[in-house]
Amino acid sequence: MSYFTSSHGSSSSWTPKQNKLFEKALAVYDKDTPDRWQNVAKAVGGKSAEEVRRHYDLLVEDLKYIESGKAPLPNYKPSGSNGRGLVEEQRLMRNLKLQ
Repeated sequence: MSYFTSSHGSSSSWTPKQNKLFEKALAVYDKDTPDRWQNVAKAVGGKSAEEVRRHYDLLVEDLKYIESGKAPLPNYKPSGSNGRGLVEEQRLMRNLKLQ
């Protein structure tokens, strides 16, 4: 299972709204934040610190796979009439780029 598919068919399913809140919380609470996973869980709502940490681990594994060249980046379509959805996704990918 991957981050991109983990919101479907698992006992700990993630709604699109929770995924968006998760992504925003990752931008606020970086790796140096004390109690990072508790803060992210609180921002997402309805998830434990362990669940958000596992969700993050899936995201990191997916990014490693994509960056290895084994999988193409998803072909995102701009959301809304202004196309900012694509820009937001590209910003997220840059912010999560592995060191």
